[in-house]
Amino acid sequence: MDIHYKRLAERLNSLPNGFPPTDDGRELKLLAKIFTPEQAELAAELLPTFETAEEIAARTGKNASELRNQLKAMSRSGLIEAGKKDGKLGFKSMPFVVGIYEAQIDKIDAELARLFEDYFQSSFGEILKVRPQLHRVIPINETIRNTMEVRPFESAAEIVDAMNSWGVMDCICRKQKALIGQGCEHPVDVCMVFHPKPNAFDGNPVIRALTHDEAMGTLHRAAQAGLVHSVSNSQEGLYYICNCCTCSCGILRGMAELGIANVVAASAFVNQVDEVLCSGCENCIQTCQFDALSMDGTLVKVNAVRCVGCGVCAINCPTEALGLVRRPEDEVMRVPATHTDWESQRATERGL
Repeated sequence: MDIHYKRLAERLNSLPNGFPPTDDGRELKLLAKIFTPEQAELAAELLPTFETAEEIAARTGKNASELRNQLKAMSRSGLIEAGKKDGKLGFKSMPFVVGIYEAQIDKIDAELARLFEDYFQSSFGEILKVRPQLHRVIPINETIRNTMEVRPFESAAEIVDAMNSWGVMDCICRKQKALIGQGCEHPVDVCMVFHPKPNAFDGNPVIRALTHDEAMGTLHRAAQAGLVHSVSNSQEGLYYICNCCTCSCGILRGMAELGIANVVAASAFVNQVDEVLCSGCENCIQTCQFDALSMDGTLVKVNAVRCVGCGVCAINCPTEALGLVRRPEDEVMRVPATHTDWESQRATERGL
């Protein structure tokens, strides 16, 4: 395999998210499907912090003007990240997940789906074992008991309310599984993205722009389908909500298929049963993605260790017997304040 893909794989594995190698080079075949050799060579040169095209050119000996055009094209293809650097356009490395892979939603085909599956079965679990986790579960407000305090970063509804642009796109996880003949019955068009600026998704070829009310409707549609809301694992910079299932989601499959506990950070809440209202219908047991509910005689019993506080069972309970309450503070997982804090903690955990 081209040396440029090996160097790119090493660069991606040096990022906090990680991109662990395989014994047979599956990760290189995956990168070769997504990157041309020229793109891989340039992506391997980038740093994890923003640099202008001029700075990259000075460091690599390339022509700044040609380099800028190539970097812009790569950022539009979701291969690297573009952003502001001292008032100018800058570029930096993008992690494989969450990042490069998800950006291939409009390009994924059966070959890429199979290459990702091969990599998932070989080394993806190493990414999911590291703390802090990639994703964190959040509930919808109405599943939380009225007396409970809810902080803005803990609520799907408040995250939606804080934004000025809303959009939805297909879930690459369900699309990938369908392409290899293992699709599930959950809805595909529920991967939600947000932006603080108005009209940010107008005209986007991949993201369908939504109104605020349509975004809230998408959240409810996902929850009613038994999907779990999860976001990036920080308090600030929450620009997407994944609606996940254990049958297709690359992260939750780590628990269901690879046997990795705590692949996702739990919310600050835990399920509670109102024994007076519970009819013993067992609907919630069928809905729970985490096997946290069981029958104790005629009543539902909650396993607080397995419960991640998503509230999906509560929104689907016909007698409203279920609701979320805040865990004791010593049981609440500390959420990194910013994505930079998350990167620092994860890099330390990985010994980088």
